[in-house]
Amino acid sequence: MKIIVYAIAKNESKFVERWYQSMKEADAIYVLDTGSTDDTKEKLKELGVMVFEKVYDSFRFDDARNEILNLLPDDADLCISMDLDEVFESGWRKVLEDNYHGETRVSYTYNWHIDENGVPDVTFYLDKIHTRHDYKWTHPVHEVLENINNNETRVTISNLVVNHYPDKEKSRGSYLPLLELSVKEDPEDDRNMHYLGREYMYYKRYQEAIDTLIKHLSLKKATWRDERACSMRFIGRCYKYLKRFDEAIMWYEKSIKEAPYLRDAYMELAFLYYEREEYTEVYTYLKQALKIKTHAKTYINEVFSWNETIYDLLSIACYYLNLLPESLYYIDKALEINPSNERIKNNKVLIDKVLNGEQ
Repeated sequence: MKIIVYAIAKNESKFVERWYQSMKEADAIYVLDTGSTDDTKEKLKELGVMVFEKVYDSFRFDDARNEILNLLPDDADLCISMDLDEVFESGWRKVLEDNYHGETRVSYTYNWHIDENGVPDVTFYLDKIHTRHDYKWTHPVHEVLENINNNETRVTISNLVVNHYPDKEKSRGSYLPLLELSVKEDPEDDRNMHYLGREYMYYKRYQEAIDTLIKHLSLKKATWRDERACSMRFIGRCYKYLKRFDEAIMWYEKSIKEAPYLRDAYMELAFLYYEREEYTEVYTYLKQALKIKTHAKTYINEVFSWNETIYDLLSIACYYLNLLPESLYYIDKALEINPSNERIKNNKVLIDKVLNGEQ
């Protein structure tokens, strides 16, 4: 089986060596450089990567990915689209070969966020492994593979794992105009309508975010409950930032009703009540969140829903509610997850002193 890895890149010199070492189990690696001013191209070429160059007057992610996809050899059996901040776990080729039986598309485990201790805390399935001639990329940003031959078959290989180590200094500056363009081109596309609303929220354009996310919820294609609940939660978050707390609470509650199996809306509603120092409500919603034990593999999950935050806030709420033994229990749980957090360690000292009558 002939396996080709392909990517687009711009100014990613610091990732090149790690990325190559991860991808070199492939038969060949192809990269389209879209205008690097550092030594990305030179480093890739030194490692034997096939490097092509094209600078776009009006850059779109789908155009760039299709450009490099079209340069891959016709006899490739599987093509793997990987960004340079993504790393396969070693031995991936054998895992892929052992579990692949001719499907047109392969899903794998994608650890989108990994905490400071190296533990994945946001994980979902991604599906950017595909046959050579059955797909093209669509949408200017948050681009997706579209099957062009009406012949899609899929396999999910859970033990095929990719870890994401994003460049925190990389600008998102191009995302907003490209998302606006994407929605203009396809106003019925629910996915990018949701992303556009989220992007407006990131830019603190809260009313535009609210209007766009409500539009997302009205689309016929917007049927995935997880994403609908996320739009409702973002609307709640925008209203919270606008200090319109009654509306924020209403939308958080809508989000809970839409997807009661996800922790995130319970968490955000607890944050709101925490900021208002309403600790009974904080306690109530966090306890409900704790009842949810399944960490679904979806990009919707927030990091704060599954790290030490829930136990940290519960400990504080219990402290103010004079539930001191319970407060100590939860702060110990928080420290099990994040033993190096100085603030939490200091809180534990305080709780211990109060319990022992020293303060």
